[in-house]
Amino acid sequence: MSESIFADAPGGPDNPLLSHLGIELIDVEAGRAIFEMEIGPQHLNRQGSLQGGVVATLLDAACGYAGLAVSDKESLGNAVTVMLTISYLDKACSGRVRATGTVTRSGRSIYFSSGELTTPAGDLIATAQGSFKRSAGTGSA
Repeated sequence: MSESIFADAPGGPDNPLLSHLGIELIDVEAGRAIFEMEIGPQHLNRQGSLQGGVVATLLDAACGYAGLAVSDKESLGNAVTVMLTISYLDKACSGRVRATGTVTRSGRSIYFSSGELTTPAGDLIATAQGSFKRSAGTGSA
């Protein structure tokens, strides 16, 4: 999908939370979205590993945005998270992480996505499964 189609997307330059956390939208197309983030000290918990809420935010964004593009030629829509389940499998303390979300099933207004948070070496940090409801308003996934 071209840069211009998701330049104003939630998760693009106009999303204050994701921008504040340093989460970057790498790619989005119909049925798939990828976000990346460089882990900094502000993302760590008291044990010195990536905080669970940051992991959840990355996976929520990737899973949610995977269903925002109905086709690769249309601009992104909006959705809200209905349910999100995270499985924390390993920890990350530094470096870059990538969240990839994929739509597993889609209806008219509800879609289901799964996601993985990985390191550049391919280590699986966490997985997610969620359901999302498309909306006409300004809410985002």
